[in-house]
Amino acid sequence: MKTQTKALTLCMLLAALAVTSAHAAGPYRNPDNKNLNDPLEGTYPVPYKLPVVAEITAQLAAVRGFIDRATPSRIVDKATGEPVTDFSAPVATAIVEPSPNDFGIMNYEMGVMHAGLMLGRRVTGDPAWTAMTERHLAFFHQRIGYFTEQEKRFSLGRANSFARWVKPHALDDSGSMCAALVRARLEKIGPDMSPVIATLADWVHSRQVRLKDGTLARNRPQAWSVWADDMYMSIPALAEMGRLTGERRYYDDAVKNVLGISKYLFDRQIGLYTHGWNQNNPDAPEFYWGRANGWAVLAMSDLLDVLPKSHPGYQKVLAQHRAALRGIAKQQSGEGMWHQMLDRHDSYLETSGTAMFVYALAHAINQGWISPTTYGSIAQAGWAGISARIKPDGSVVDGVTATTFASDHVYYYNRPTSINAMAGYGPVLLAGFEMIRLLNNPDVVITDKVKTYHYGPKKPQP
Repeated sequence: MKTQTKALTLCMLLAALAVTSAHAAGPYRNPDNKNLNDPLEGTYPVPYKLPVVAEITAQLAAVRGFIDRATPSRIVDKATGEPVTDFSAPVATAIVEPSPNDFGIMNYEMGVMHAGLMLGRRVTGDPAWTAMTERHLAFFHQRIGYFTEQEKRFSLGRANSFARWVKPHALDDSGSMCAALVRARLEKIGPDMSPVIATLADWVHSRQVRLKDGTLARNRPQAWSVWADDMYMSIPALAEMGRLTGERRYYDDAVKNVLGISKYLFDRQIGLYTHGWNQNNPDAPEFYWGRANGWAVLAMSDLLDVLPKSHPGYQKVLAQHRAALRGIAKQQSGEGMWHQMLDRHDSYLETSGTAMFVYALAHAINQGWISPTTYGSIAQAGWAGISARIKPDGSVVDGVTATTFASDHVYYYNRPTSINAMAGYGPVLLAGFEMIRLLNNPDVVITDKVKTYHYGPKKPQP
Protein backbone atom coordinates (compact mmCIF):
# COMPACT_ATOMS: atom_id res chain seq x y z
CA MET A 1 0.00 0.00 0.00
CA LYS A 2 2.82 2.39 0.94
CA THR A 3 4.60 1.54 -2.31
CA GLN A 4 1.45 2.37 -4.28
CA THR A 5 1.07 5.67 -2.41
CA LYS A 6 4.69 6.61 -3.07
CA ALA A 7 4.29 5.76 -6.76
CA LEU A 8 1.14 7.85 -6.99
CA THR A 9 2.83 10.78 -5.25
CA LEU A 10 5.81 10.54 -7.61
CA CYS A 11 3.51 10.52 -10.64
CA MET A 12 1.71 13.59 -9.37
CA LEU A 13 5.01 15.40 -8.80
CA LEU A 14 6.25 14.51 -12.27
CA ALA A 15 2.99 15.69 -13.79
CA ALA A 16 3.23 18.99 -11.91
CA LEU A 17 6.82 19.43 -13.04
CA ALA A 18 5.82 18.69 -16.62
CA VAL A 19 3.11 21.36 -16.49
CA THR A 20 5.50 23.85 -14.91
CA SER A 21 8.12 23.05 -17.52
CA ALA A 22 5.61 23.47 -20.34
CA HIS A 23 4.55 26.84 -19.03
CA ALA A 24 8.14 27.95 -18.55
CA ALA A 25 8.99 27.12 -22.16
CA GLY A 26 7.22 30.19 -23.55
CA PRO A 27 9.70 32.74 -24.99
CA TYR A 28 7.63 35.82 -24.12
CA ARG A 29 7.08 37.73 -20.90
CA ASN A 30 4.39 40.34 -20.52
CA PRO A 31 6.14 43.74 -20.71
CA ASP A 32 3.04 45.43 -19.26
CA ASN A 33 3.94 43.75 -15.97
CA LYS A 34 6.87 45.91 -14.81
CA ASN A 35 7.85 43.53 -12.02
CA LEU A 36 9.86 40.95 -13.92
CA ASN A 37 10.46 38.98 -10.74
CA ASP A 38 6.77 38.62 -10.00
CA PRO A 39 6.28 34.92 -9.16
CA LEU A 40 2.66 35.14 -10.32
CA GLU A 41 3.65 36.20 -13.83
CA GLY A 42 4.60 33.33 -16.11
CA THR A 43 5.81 33.22 -19.70
CA TYR A 44 3.78 32.87 -22.87
CA PRO A 45 4.10 31.16 -26.27
CA VAL A 46 3.01 34.40 -28.02
CA PRO A 47 3.49 38.12 -27.22
CA TYR A 48 0.87 38.41 -24.47
CA LYS A 49 0.63 42.17 -24.02
CA LEU A 50 -1.50 45.11 -24.99
CA PRO A 51 -0.83 45.60 -28.72
CA VAL A 52 0.97 48.78 -29.75
CA VAL A 53 -0.38 50.61 -32.80
CA ALA A 54 3.08 51.46 -34.14
CA GLU A 55 4.17 47.82 -33.90
CA ILE A 56 1.05 46.57 -35.68
CA THR A 57 1.50 49.19 -38.39
CA ALA A 58 5.12 48.18 -38.95
CA GLN A 59 4.19 44.53 -39.33
CA LEU A 60 1.37 45.35 -41.74
CA ALA A 61 3.75 47.51 -43.79
CA ALA A 62 6.05 44.51 -44.09
CA VAL A 63 3.13 42.33 -45.21
CA ARG A 64 2.15 44.94 -47.79
CA GLY A 65 5.72 44.97 -49.10
CA PHE A 66 5.73 41.20 -49.44
CA ILE A 67 2.46 41.26 -51.41
CA ASP A 68 3.69 44.11 -53.60
CA ARG A 69 6.86 42.20 -54.50
CA ALA A 70 4.82 39.04 -55.17
CA THR A 71 2.50 40.67 -57.71
CA PRO A 72 4.25 41.97 -60.83
CA SER A 73 1.94 43.64 -63.36
CA ARG A 74 3.38 43.35 -66.84
CA ILE A 75 2.91 41.20 -69.94
CA VAL A 76 5.56 38.70 -71.03
CA ASP A 77 5.88 36.12 -73.76
CA LYS A 78 5.22 32.69 -72.26
CA ALA A 79 7.74 31.05 -74.57
CA THR A 80 10.67 33.41 -73.97
CA GLY A 81 9.88 35.26 -70.75
CA GLU A 82 10.67 38.52 -72.50
CA PRO A 83 8.41 41.56 -72.01
CA VAL A 84 5.70 42.11 -74.62
CA THR A 85 5.93 45.68 -75.90
CA ASP A 86 3.75 45.64 -79.02
CA PHE A 87 0.05 45.71 -78.09
CA SER A 88 -1.29 46.58 -81.53
CA ALA A 89 -2.42 42.97 -82.08
CA PRO A 90 -2.56 40.12 -79.55
CA VAL A 91 -0.31 37.08 -79.71
CA ALA A 92 -1.28 33.70 -78.33
CA THR A 93 1.77 33.42 -76.08
CA ALA A 94 1.24 36.70 -74.22
CA ILE A 95 0.56 36.18 -70.50
CA VAL A 96 0.63 38.16 -67.28
CA GLU A 97 4.08 37.71 -65.76
CA PRO A 98 3.90 34.85 -63.24
CA SER A 99 4.26 35.75 -59.58
CA PRO A 100 7.40 34.47 -57.83
CA ASN A 101 5.08 33.38 -55.03
CA ASP A 102 2.23 32.11 -57.21
CA PHE A 103 0.03 35.07 -56.23
CA GLY A 104 -2.46 35.35 -59.10
CA ILE A 105 -3.44 39.00 -59.33
CA MET A 106 -7.04 38.15 -60.30
CA ASN A 107 -7.51 35.31 -57.81
CA TYR A 108 -10.25 35.64 -55.21
CA GLU A 109 -7.62 35.87 -52.48
CA MET A 110 -6.39 39.09 -54.05
CA GLY A 111 -9.80 40.64 -53.51
CA VAL A 112 -9.30 40.18 -49.77
CA MET A 113 -5.85 41.74 -49.99
CA HIS A 114 -7.32 44.81 -51.67
CA ALA A 115 -10.00 44.94 -48.96
CA GLY A 116 -7.25 44.97 -46.33
CA LEU A 117 -5.28 47.68 -48.09
CA MET A 118 -8.37 49.85 -48.52
CA LEU A 119 -9.18 49.40 -44.84
CA GLY A 120 -5.62 50.52 -44.08
CA ARG A 121 -6.17 53.68 -46.06
CA ARG A 122 -9.43 54.41 -44.22
CA VAL A 123 -7.96 53.71 -40.78
CA THR A 124 -4.71 55.66 -41.24
CA GLY A 125 -5.70 58.26 -43.81
CA ASP A 126 -2.54 57.38 -45.73
CA PRO A 127 -3.14 56.79 -49.48
CA ALA A 128 0.15 54.91 -49.72
CA TRP A 129 -1.66 51.82 -48.44
CA THR A 130 -3.59 51.53 -51.71
CA ALA A 131 -0.70 52.23 -54.08
CA MET A 132 -0.61 48.55 -55.02
CA THR A 133 -4.38 48.49 -55.56
CA GLU A 134 -4.05 51.49 -57.87
CA ARG A 135 -1.22 49.78 -59.76
CA HIS A 136 -3.23 46.59 -60.25
CA LEU A 137 -6.40 48.37 -61.33
CA ALA A 138 -4.53 50.57 -63.80
CA PHE A 139 -2.96 47.45 -65.29
CA PHE A 140 -6.34 45.70 -65.56
CA HIS A 141 -7.95 48.74 -67.14
CA GLN A 142 -5.12 49.08 -69.65
CA ARG A 143 -4.86 45.43 -70.71
CA ILE A 144 -8.30 43.81 -70.46
CA GLY A 145 -9.08 44.82 -74.04
CA TYR A 146 -5.91 43.10 -75.25
CA PHE A 147 -6.76 39.83 -73.53
CA THR A 148 -10.39 40.00 -74.59
CA GLU A 149 -9.22 40.22 -78.20
CA GLN A 150 -6.67 37.45 -77.57
CA GLU A 151 -9.51 35.17 -76.50
CA LYS A 152 -11.58 36.01 -79.58
CA ARG A 153 -8.68 35.16 -81.89
CA PHE A 154 -7.13 32.13 -80.18
CA SER A 155 -9.82 30.64 -77.86
CA LEU A 156 -7.33 29.92 -75.09
CA GLY A 157 -9.94 29.35 -72.41
CA ARG A 158 -8.41 29.14 -68.95
CA ALA A 159 -4.93 29.65 -70.44
CA ASN A 160 -5.90 33.27 -71.08
CA SER A 161 -4.43 35.33 -68.24
CA PHE A 162 -7.65 37.36 -67.99
CA ALA A 163 -9.92 34.31 -68.28
CA ARG A 164 -11.61 34.97 -64.95
CA TRP A 165 -12.95 38.26 -66.25
CA VAL A 166 -13.23 37.60 -69.97
CA LYS A 167 -15.28 34.42 -69.41
CA PRO A 168 -15.97 33.82 -65.70
CA HIS A 169 -17.30 30.37 -64.87
CA ALA A 170 -17.35 30.22 -61.07
CA LEU A 171 -17.89 32.26 -57.93
CA ASP A 172 -14.14 32.05 -57.32
CA ASP A 173 -13.65 34.02 -60.55
CA SER A 174 -16.11 36.73 -59.73
CA GLY A 175 -17.37 37.47 -56.24
CA SER A 176 -14.38 38.54 -54.18
CA MET A 177 -12.79 40.71 -56.86
CA CYS A 178 -16.17 42.19 -57.79
CA ALA A 179 -16.60 43.39 -54.22
CA ALA A 180 -13.07 44.85 -54.21
CA LEU A 181 -13.64 46.67 -57.52
CA VAL A 182 -16.90 48.20 -56.29
CA ARG A 183 -15.24 49.42 -53.09
CA ALA A 184 -12.38 50.90 -55.08
CA ARG A 185 -14.84 52.70 -57.34
CA LEU A 186 -16.84 54.09 -54.41
CA GLU A 187 -13.62 55.23 -52.69
CA LYS A 188 -12.27 56.71 -55.96
CA ILE A 189 -9.22 54.45 -56.04
CA GLY A 190 -7.88 53.66 -59.51
CA PRO A 191 -9.72 53.83 -62.84
CA ASP A 192 -13.40 53.09 -63.38
CA MET A 193 -13.82 49.33 -63.84
CA SER A 194 -17.59 49.41 -64.42
CA PRO A 195 -17.66 46.97 -67.39
CA VAL A 196 -15.77 44.34 -65.39
CA ILE A 197 -17.96 44.95 -62.33
CA ALA A 198 -21.05 44.36 -64.47
CA THR A 199 -19.67 41.08 -65.85
CA LEU A 200 -18.68 39.72 -62.45
CA ALA A 201 -21.88 40.83 -60.70
CA ASP A 202 -23.96 39.21 -63.44
CA TRP A 203 -22.24 35.89 -62.83
CA VAL A 204 -22.86 35.98 -59.08
CA HIS A 205 -26.45 37.21 -59.25
CA SER A 206 -27.73 35.48 -62.36
CA ARG A 207 -25.49 32.74 -63.73
CA GLN A 208 -23.99 30.70 -60.86
CA VAL A 209 -25.68 27.34 -60.30
CA ARG A 210 -28.20 27.27 -57.43
CA LEU A 211 -30.32 24.78 -55.57
CA LYS A 212 -34.05 24.84 -56.22
CA ASP A 213 -34.57 27.14 -53.22
CA GLY A 214 -32.16 29.72 -54.67
CA THR A 215 -29.15 28.90 -52.49
CA LEU A 216 -25.87 29.28 -54.37
CA ALA A 217 -24.21 25.93 -55.05
CA ARG A 218 -21.40 24.18 -56.96
CA ASN A 219 -21.23 21.14 -59.15
CA ARG A 220 -17.55 20.52 -58.35
CA PRO A 221 -16.00 18.41 -56.99
CA GLN A 222 -19.39 17.05 -55.96
CA ALA A 223 -22.64 17.77 -57.77
CA TRP A 224 -25.12 20.05 -56.02
CA SER A 225 -22.92 20.96 -53.10
CA VAL A 226 -23.10 24.03 -50.85
CA TRP A 227 -19.82 25.47 -49.54
CA ALA A 228 -19.27 27.83 -46.62
CA ASP A 229 -16.48 29.43 -48.69
CA ASP A 230 -19.10 30.64 -51.13
CA MET A 231 -20.57 32.98 -48.57
CA TYR A 232 -17.53 35.19 -49.18
CA MET A 233 -17.38 34.41 -52.89
CA SER A 234 -20.87 35.86 -53.36
CA ILE A 235 -22.39 37.81 -50.47
CA PRO A 236 -19.93 40.75 -50.31
CA ALA A 237 -20.29 41.27 -54.06
CA LEU A 238 -24.08 41.26 -53.80
CA ALA A 239 -23.93 43.61 -50.82
CA GLU A 240 -21.62 46.04 -52.58
CA MET A 241 -23.78 45.97 -55.71
CA GLY A 242 -26.72 46.90 -53.51
CA ARG A 243 -24.72 49.81 -52.16
CA LEU A 244 -23.49 50.85 -55.62
CA THR A 245 -26.83 50.67 -57.41
CA GLY A 246 -29.33 51.13 -54.62
CA GLU A 247 -31.24 48.13 -55.99
CA ARG A 248 -32.83 46.06 -53.24
CA ARG A 249 -32.67 42.84 -55.30
CA TYR A 250 -28.96 42.57 -54.52
CA TYR A 251 -29.50 43.02 -50.78
CA ASP A 252 -32.36 40.50 -50.86
CA ASP A 253 -30.15 37.94 -52.62
CA ALA A 254 -27.30 38.48 -50.14
CA VAL A 255 -29.59 38.01 -47.14
CA LYS A 256 -31.24 34.98 -48.75
CA ASN A 257 -27.86 33.32 -49.14
CA VAL A 258 -26.65 34.07 -45.62
CA LEU A 259 -29.77 32.42 -44.27
CA GLY A 260 -29.90 29.70 -46.93
CA ILE A 261 -26.28 28.60 -46.68
CA SER A 262 -26.49 28.77 -42.88
CA LYS A 263 -29.55 26.52 -42.98
CA TYR A 264 -27.53 23.82 -44.71
CA LEU A 265 -24.17 24.27 -42.97
CA PHE A 266 -24.45 25.90 -39.55
CA ASP A 267 -24.54 23.50 -36.60
CA ARG A 268 -26.44 25.40 -33.93
CA GLN A 269 -25.46 22.98 -31.20
CA ILE A 270 -21.72 23.50 -31.61
CA GLY A 271 -21.98 26.97 -33.14
CA LEU A 272 -19.81 26.26 -36.19
CA TYR A 273 -20.14 25.89 -39.95
CA THR A 274 -19.35 22.56 -41.53
CA HIS A 275 -17.27 23.05 -44.65
CA GLY A 276 -19.86 21.79 -47.10
CA TRP A 277 -23.11 19.95 -47.69
CA ASN A 278 -23.99 17.72 -50.61
CA GLN A 279 -27.56 17.26 -51.78
CA ASN A 280 -26.85 13.68 -52.84
CA ASN A 281 -25.22 12.79 -49.52
CA PRO A 282 -27.04 14.87 -46.88
CA ASP A 283 -26.17 12.57 -43.95
CA ALA A 284 -22.38 12.87 -44.33
CA PRO A 285 -20.44 13.76 -41.15
CA GLU A 286 -19.49 17.35 -40.46
CA PHE A 287 -15.99 18.77 -40.99
CA TYR A 288 -15.55 22.10 -39.24
CA TRP A 289 -12.70 23.55 -41.26
CA GLY A 290 -11.34 26.79 -39.79
CA ARG A 291 -11.03 28.95 -42.90
CA ALA A 292 -14.52 27.96 -44.09
CA ASN A 293 -15.86 29.50 -40.89
CA GLY A 294 -13.65 32.50 -41.54
CA TRP A 295 -15.17 33.04 -44.98
CA ALA A 296 -18.61 32.90 -43.40
CA VAL A 297 -18.02 35.56 -40.75
CA LEU A 298 -16.13 37.82 -43.18
CA ALA A 299 -19.11 37.67 -45.52
CA MET A 300 -21.62 38.50 -42.82
CA SER A 301 -19.41 41.36 -41.59
CA ASP A 302 -19.29 42.83 -45.08
CA LEU A 303 -23.03 42.52 -45.56
CA LEU A 304 -23.90 44.09 -42.20
CA ASP A 305 -21.62 47.03 -43.00
CA VAL A 306 -23.81 48.11 -45.94
CA LEU A 307 -27.20 46.44 -45.45
CA PRO A 308 -29.78 49.06 -44.46
CA LYS A 309 -30.94 48.46 -40.90
CA SER A 310 -34.48 48.85 -42.16
CA HIS A 311 -34.10 45.76 -44.35
CA PRO A 312 -36.27 42.92 -42.98
CA GLY A 313 -33.28 40.57 -43.02
CA TYR A 314 -30.89 42.79 -41.05
CA GLN A 315 -31.69 41.44 -37.59
CA LYS A 316 -31.66 37.84 -38.84
CA VAL A 317 -28.20 38.26 -40.36
CA LEU A 318 -26.96 39.99 -37.22
CA ALA A 319 -28.27 37.16 -35.03
CA GLN A 320 -26.59 34.58 -37.26
CA HIS A 321 -23.31 36.50 -37.16
CA ARG A 322 -23.39 36.72 -33.37
CA ALA A 323 -24.11 32.99 -33.07
CA ALA A 324 -21.16 32.14 -35.33
CA LEU A 325 -18.76 34.45 -33.49
CA ARG A 326 -19.76 32.95 -30.15
CA GLY A 327 -19.20 29.41 -31.40
CA ILE A 328 -15.84 30.34 -32.90
CA ALA A 329 -14.67 32.18 -29.77
CA LYS A 330 -15.21 29.05 -27.66
CA GLN A 331 -12.70 27.12 -29.78
CA GLN A 332 -9.71 29.48 -29.33
CA SER A 333 -6.47 27.78 -28.30
CA GLY A 334 -4.04 28.68 -25.53
CA GLU A 335 -1.82 30.41 -28.11
CA GLY A 336 -4.60 32.73 -29.23
CA MET A 337 -4.78 30.89 -32.57
CA TRP A 338 -7.52 28.64 -33.86
CA HIS A 339 -7.02 25.11 -35.15
CA GLN A 340 -7.16 23.92 -38.76
CA MET A 341 -10.19 21.85 -37.74
CA LEU A 342 -11.87 24.02 -35.16
CA ASP A 343 -13.27 21.29 -32.94
CA ARG A 344 -10.24 19.01 -33.27
CA HIS A 345 -7.63 20.53 -30.97
CA ASP A 346 -4.99 18.03 -32.03
CA SER A 347 -5.00 19.58 -35.52
CA TYR A 348 -2.45 22.30 -36.17
CA LEU A 349 -2.84 26.00 -35.42
CA GLU A 350 -3.64 27.88 -38.63
CA THR A 351 -3.15 31.54 -39.52
CA SER A 352 -5.66 32.47 -42.23
CA GLY A 353 -8.71 31.35 -40.29
CA THR A 354 -7.37 32.94 -37.13
CA ALA A 355 -6.89 36.27 -38.91
CA MET A 356 -10.44 36.14 -40.26
CA PHE A 357 -11.78 35.52 -36.77
CA VAL A 358 -9.74 38.33 -35.22
CA TYR A 359 -10.97 40.74 -37.85
CA ALA A 360 -14.59 39.66 -37.49
CA LEU A 361 -14.50 39.87 -33.69
CA ALA A 362 -12.72 43.23 -33.53
CA HIS A 363 -14.90 44.64 -36.30
CA ALA A 364 -18.09 43.50 -34.58
CA ILE A 365 -16.95 45.23 -31.39
CA ASN A 366 -16.10 48.42 -33.24
CA GLN A 367 -19.47 48.37 -35.01
CA GLY A 368 -21.34 47.81 -31.75
CA TRP A 369 -22.68 44.38 -32.75
CA ILE A 370 -21.09 42.46 -29.86
CA SER A 371 -19.78 43.34 -26.40
CA PRO A 372 -16.16 44.42 -25.91
CA THR A 373 -16.36 42.99 -22.40
CA THR A 374 -17.01 39.52 -23.79
CA TYR A 375 -14.89 39.51 -26.91
CA GLY A 376 -12.20 42.22 -26.69
CA SER A 377 -9.52 40.18 -24.99
CA ILE A 378 -10.29 37.21 -27.28
CA ALA A 379 -9.55 39.37 -30.32
CA GLN A 380 -6.39 40.71 -28.66
CA ALA A 381 -5.16 37.21 -27.85
CA GLY A 382 -5.82 36.19 -31.44
CA TRP A 383 -3.73 39.07 -32.71
CA ALA A 384 -0.91 37.98 -30.39
CA GLY A 385 -0.87 34.63 -32.14
CA ILE A 386 -0.94 36.20 -35.60
CA SER A 387 1.81 38.73 -34.87
CA ALA A 388 4.15 35.91 -33.88
CA ARG A 389 3.64 34.40 -37.35
CA ILE A 390 4.52 37.49 -39.39
CA LYS A 391 8.17 37.30 -40.41
CA PRO A 392 10.42 40.38 -40.80
CA ASP A 393 10.16 40.19 -44.61
CA GLY A 394 6.36 40.33 -44.37
CA SER A 395 5.75 36.67 -45.15
CA VAL A 396 3.07 34.94 -43.12
CA VAL A 397 3.65 31.40 -41.89
CA ASP A 398 1.26 28.59 -40.89
CA GLY A 399 -1.38 29.51 -43.46
CA VAL A 400 -3.01 26.48 -45.06
CA THR A 401 -2.94 26.10 -48.83
CA ALA A 402 -6.07 25.82 -51.02
CA THR A 403 -8.44 23.22 -49.59
CA THR A 404 -11.39 21.60 -51.31
CA PHE A 405 -14.61 20.28 -49.74
CA ALA A 406 -13.51 16.82 -48.65
CA SER A 407 -15.02 13.81 -46.91
CA ASP A 408 -12.35 12.71 -44.44
CA HIS A 409 -10.25 14.19 -41.67
CA VAL A 410 -6.99 12.75 -43.01
CA TYR A 411 -7.20 15.21 -45.92
CA TYR A 412 -7.94 18.23 -43.75
CA TYR A 413 -5.38 17.37 -41.06
CA ASN A 414 -2.61 17.03 -43.60
CA ARG A 415 -3.16 19.99 -45.87
CA PRO A 416 0.24 21.72 -46.15
CA THR A 417 0.98 25.24 -44.98
CA SER A 418 3.08 27.70 -46.96
CA ILE A 419 4.19 31.31 -47.02
CA ASN A 420 2.71 31.27 -50.53
CA ALA A 421 -0.78 30.43 -49.25
CA MET A 422 -2.50 33.54 -50.60
CA ALA A 423 -5.60 33.32 -48.44
CA GLY A 424 -3.77 34.39 -45.29
CA TYR A 425 -2.42 37.76 -46.38
CA GLY A 426 -5.58 39.79 -46.86
CA PRO A 427 -7.10 38.60 -43.58
CA VAL A 428 -3.88 39.50 -41.71
CA LEU A 429 -4.14 43.05 -43.07
CA LEU A 430 -7.82 43.21 -42.12
CA ALA A 431 -7.17 41.85 -38.63
CA GLY A 432 -4.30 44.23 -37.93
CA PHE A 433 -6.09 47.36 -39.07
CA GLU A 434 -9.25 46.41 -37.22
CA MET A 435 -7.18 45.88 -34.06
CA ILE A 436 -5.81 49.40 -34.53
CA ARG A 437 -9.40 50.63 -34.74
CA LEU A 438 -10.22 48.74 -31.56
CA LEU A 439 -7.23 50.12 -29.66
CA ASN A 440 -8.24 53.63 -30.73
CA ASN A 441 -11.97 53.11 -30.22
CA PRO A 442 -13.14 56.03 -28.03
CA ASP A 443 -16.09 53.99 -26.77
CA VAL A 444 -13.95 51.13 -25.43
CA VAL A 445 -11.86 51.16 -22.26
CA ILE A 446 -8.99 48.68 -21.90
CA THR A 447 -7.51 47.94 -18.48
CA ASP A 448 -4.71 45.67 -17.31
CA LYS A 449 -5.67 43.98 -14.06
CA VAL A 450 -4.64 40.76 -12.36
CA LYS A 451 -2.17 39.90 -15.12
CA THR A 452 -4.76 39.99 -17.90
CA TYR A 453 -6.74 42.46 -20.00
CA HIS A 454 -10.27 43.69 -19.61
CA TYR A 455 -12.24 45.45 -22.34
CA GLY A 456 -15.42 47.28 -21.63
CA PRO A 457 -17.68 50.10 -22.80
CA LYS A 458 -16.57 53.60 -21.84
CA LYS A 459 -19.97 54.13 -20.30
CA PRO A 460 -20.74 51.05 -18.18
CA GLN A 461 -24.15 49.57 -18.73
CA PRO A 462 -26.62 50.12 -15.87
